[in-house]
Amino acid sequence: MWKWEADNAKGTIVIVHGAAEHHGRYKWLIEMWRSSGYHVVMGDLPGQGTTTRRKRGHIESFDEYINEVADWVEAAKAFHLPIFLLGHSLGGLVVIRTLQEKRLSVKGVILSSPCLGLVTYPSKSLDLLSKLLNYIMPSMLFDSGLSVEMATRNKEIHEMDKNDSLYVTKVSVRWYRELIHAIHLANRNIRKFPDIPLLLMQGGDDKIVDKVAVKEWFDQLPISEKVYKEWNKLYHEIFNEPERDQVFLYAKAFFDTQVQLQQ
Repeated sequence: MWKWEADNAKGTIVIVHGAAEHHGRYKWLIEMWRSSGYHVVMGDLPGQGTTTRRKRGHIESFDEYINEVADWVEAAKAFHLPIFLLGHSLGGLVVIRTLQEKRLSVKGVILSSPCLGLVTYPSKSLDLLSKLLNYIMPSMLFDSGLSVEMATRNKEIHEMDKNDSLYVTKVSVRWYRELIHAIHLANRNIRKFPDIPLLLMQGGDDKIVDKVAVKEWFDQLPISEKVYKEWNKLYHEIFNEPERDQVFLYAKAFFDTQVQLQQ
């Protein structure tokens, strides 16, 4: 876990990254938040980035992610400022499940293309095989099927990722089964999501996450303040797309408003 401090900070943002990636891919976003008056707390999820407690691409339980993010939020308390959560893709799902299971002092949440369903699932036969392997060979790795070209139209990001040795290309059978189970729980326990302000932003041309499933979850969410923003033609990684400055300004306006309401 790392911390980036801002001058005259007005809040602290805990960022949770997506599948296969790591905190290093968020340098631009971290600096944008820091220069806008927010401390940033972020780490690498178990089995990803620089973490060594787990085999790369593998977890035993989705609870590992939940407990990790809860620890980051606890660390953010040291700044004695309003705490906000921002989760992208898998990180968005982790944020949802963490808030459903833990009581955290969070003043607002942004979900970026949260993984509440996939555009492409394995065939029925492969899905059945994964259930069997989950019991006998849970740490067996297979190609994730993800590529940076599917995630963003930004050519600069494509070039950066080609030389990124921390990018995870294979995930375990257990990781996949835990992901599917977490998606199920996020929907089944939707009423356990706390009544805190939420901005959900979704790429309109997402090649990875099923935007229909995302919108259905959002529509069923019974909270007082929620905003859904679909970015037309943007791919999955909305904070990496060529239009990311516009996306950031929209997100910043949301958190700035929540800070003002705390004063």
